[in-house]
Amino acid sequence: MTERIDLSKSDQYTLSIRLSADGFSFSIYNPLGGSDFYFQPYPIHTQHSLAANVKSFLAETEELSLPYRQTNLLIHSSRYTPVPLELYEDEQMDTLFYQNLPRQNNEVILCNILGRSNSVVLFSLDKLTHVFLSEKFPEARFFAAISPQIEYLAARSKQGNNRKLFANLHPASIDVLAFDKGKPLLLNTYSIRETADQCYYILNVWKELGYDQERDELHLAGNQPKKELQQMLQPYLRHVYIINPQAEFNDSEASRIEEIPFDMQSLISCE
Repeated sequence: MTERIDLSKSDQYTLSIRLSADGFSFSIYNPLGGSDFYFQPYPIHTQHSLAANVKSFLAETEELSLPYRQTNLLIHSSRYTPVPLELYEDEQMDTLFYQNLPRQNNEVILCNILGRSNSVVLFSLDKLTHVFLSEKFPEARFFAAISPQIEYLAARSKQGNNRKLFANLHPASIDVLAFDKGKPLLLNTYSIRETADQCYYILNVWKELGYDQERDELHLAGNQPKKELQQMLQPYLRHVYIINPQAEFNDSEASRIEEIPFDMQSLISCE
């Protein structure tokens, strides 16, 4: 709904673009607060490459041609790996990345340094997509979609005196983030087809990390159905909660839009 925002003031706003195999979306908002907020999804052609979809997206979306105060590019993918900050060196970026992930041609390795969790996320993006985005938005910041979730949930996990597991549900994948009072224990994204897959990965991570069924907590996020998964997990875990975006993000303008992804909300809250 463009009437929610005055695009003649775009140079005062932040543009955040999210790219995913599930579809693209973008938000425009005032980083200084207020009710100025705009969110728009953009369907993609699943038979086309990411670069081809990005090229069409940039050409067809009028709002992207305006000047902005800041532009964020959020890449949702499973091709990322976390590294402790004390082990990270710029010149070792590619080596560290390919120690954990299979090598692919024609990709660029990027990094996010995360101060709150004392870690670094290395992630990849195909070179042609990177060229299109860098030419269109030369001052933009690139983020792995997992990065703002880590920063936001690391702080969130310090509440209380127990360990917490967070699961962000997507149409064809699930982000699983485990913390012990702010310290990341596990960060991974799994491909899924149905609710049973989500249940399997969550319970497997819970068991492998030795979480306590009576004491520790699981929190479910995302704009996919969560009630069925909650009911499936409750016989095994005592504390299973569904994150309510409006309560979680202080009833912000972004939190009132059901379609906005949790990772994008996390990025906005960490700005």
